[in-house]
Amino acid sequence: MEIIHVSAECYPVAKAGGLGDVVGALPKYQNELGHIAKVVMPMYKTKFLMNNAWDVVHKGRTNIGDYWFDYTIIKEQTNKLGFDLYLVDINGLLDREKVYGYDDDTERFAAFQVSVVDWISVWAHKPDVIHVHDHHTGLIPFIIKHCYKYQHLHDIPTVLTIHNAQYQGAMGWDKSYLLPPWDSWKWGMLDWKGAINPLASGIKCAWKVTTVSKSYLEEMRQSSNGLEDLFEYERGKCSGILNGIDVDVWDPATDSYLEDHFSVETVAEGKSRSKKKLCDTFSLDIHKPLIVFIGRLVGEKGADILPAAISDSFYYIGRKMNFLILGSGFPEVEAQLSALQRLAQNDYNVYVGYNEALSHLMYAGADFLLMPSRVEPCGLNQMYSMRYGTVPMVRRTGGLRDTVVDYGEENGYGIVYNWAAIGDITQGIWRAVDLYSDEEKMAEIRGRMMQLDFSWQSSVQQYISLYQDLQYKEEPVAKSLPE
Repeated sequence: MEIIHVSAECYPVAKAGGLGDVVGALPKYQNELGHIAKVVMPMYKTKFLMNNAWDVVHKGRTNIGDYWFDYTIIKEQTNKLGFDLYLVDINGLLDREKVYGYDDDTERFAAFQVSVVDWISVWAHKPDVIHVHDHHTGLIPFIIKHCYKYQHLHDIPTVLTIHNAQYQGAMGWDKSYLLPPWDSWKWGMLDWKGAINPLASGIKCAWKVTTVSKSYLEEMRQSSNGLEDLFEYERGKCSGILNGIDVDVWDPATDSYLEDHFSVETVAEGKSRSKKKLCDTFSLDIHKPLIVFIGRLVGEKGADILPAAISDSFYYIGRKMNFLILGSGFPEVEAQLSALQRLAQNDYNVYVGYNEALSHLMYAGADFLLMPSRVEPCGLNQMYSMRYGTVPMVRRTGGLRDTVVDYGEENGYGIVYNWAAIGDITQGIWRAVDLYSDEEKMAEIRGRMMQLDFSWQSSVQQYISLYQDLQYKEEPVAKSLPE
């Protein structure tokens, strides 16, 4: 089976979040099962682009509205990621250093999607499945079905995976020119609440829709930034498939970012050495439990309440723990976390920015990982942390609910609380300090966590079964949606 993944991100080429990790791993494991999985993404100016060799496999010319442009498809020569990787180069639009954050992102990703479909339309064969990821590629199912030039592709099954429904790419109808000429009778397949909504369009037009955990799928029927009715209406074609982690990359016994490797048998010694490096680097007390946060400093991750939760913990619990923060995001959150450094007593520090090597060292050296997320569709950080023997402290939501069991329950191994609130977080921190004092219990939990299986094997097979099911079905008939 030939599977084409279309995404804005793919680790290690370009990554802004969990989407990149998933698209960088899923195709590799699909290929290992004997399928042909490929990734198509924009060509950004990244180190990966500069440090690898490429072949030009196609040159094309197409348009969005009156803007005609040339595009080039290049392919990585060595298959070093475990799958065929193709980049779409559009001069002046995609060849930039950042993935997102430009004023013309709407135009950039529209041109990217049109180019991908335009390229596939001239293939001598049709792929078995086109699998698109998040709103940046959510218009592709519509383009294939309802844009006149590409309707010969309409029988290719399409799957949309939603990694985060909070971001939808909505734009005004004045942007409709960004799509190739299309059947105006099908405007409802683009519209949601008076705007063109690429994520909503993908949900309507894709043959199947998946989310990255079962709990997140259920939550989106109650809270999905305005798409609640749509998820309820389309529930019959939606399913939740939990993400896995790339156990080749995230393995404390072989991790290329670590100097001190360890396994479940040597976890105490290995973590101690990594913790010492962190404490020496960031002026922390190695004798205290080390609680870390790794991620985007934004509201959906609960980062805005971290400064108050840390301050309250020091005040009410005492300076019995270390905190180390890694991330970037809202400037005001960055400023508040940085301001806490002035009050540190060898028990707090923050690194504002993105640092892949540091994140690996933190997973290896920390005792606890704090994830007070308001929204967490799947969450990979908690899986990474458990693989490295670091106890996750998570809010009971989305994929966190599906992967972490509180240590107070039978065979539990994490610290779980109900709300992204200062009181719940500080209560979790108090429990972490108390647990850390029980060396025997900590060792038991670490051993249990490190033997949990969060690999891609089970999830990959679920995707393959979903694809195979589509091979025996006709294209679903689009239905009119009540507003």
